[in-house]
Amino acid sequence: MEVSEAIRSRRSVRAYDSRPVPDDVVTKVLEAGRVAPSANNRQPWHFIVVKDQKKREALSEGKYAKFLKDTPVVIVGCGDQDASEKWCVVDCTIALQQMVIAATGEGLGTCWIGSFFEDRVKELLKVPPRFKIVAMLAMGYPKEKLDIAAVLSRAKGRKKLEEITSSDEYGKVGKA
Repeated sequence: MEVSEAIRSRRSVRAYDSRPVPDDVVTKVLEAGRVAPSANNRQPWHFIVVKDQKKREALSEGKYAKFLKDTPVVIVGCGDQDASEKWCVVDCTIALQQMVIAATGEGLGTCWIGSFFEDRVKELLKVPPRFKIVAMLAMGYPKEKLDIAAVLSRAKGRKKLEEITSSDEYGKVGKA
């Protein structure tokens, strides 16, 4: 899948089939995060791949995270505050988004999860205090087949580029 197609077809998936995600595919997704840019190349991230059923059930405690118990893989993105106190969250988010696009390119569905109790996640996964839990990514094969045409048709509901961009200063119309 072309990168632009992966970006346009990506959507939040909250229902996954029971197929396990092969380790080599998980590695490809993690590699996309590993090579992400970061401030001063500090790479202030650590990613925990959670496949264990009981741990995924525990991660599903958040109000909008209930489906994690039925998700084949959860990637927990942690930002190392000692490595980059000011930028660890932004840098980890960039890496996670690259993983999302890579996963889409591999035919996987993903969903960003911000609904969690950080202290419980850190305790469950034995995360050292210097790390901040930035977000979790649900990942697996979507239960229903992805209809690219339907996804692209939803783009009509998005704001027009002219509505969200300016040229040289806020509100000034121009060309990109």
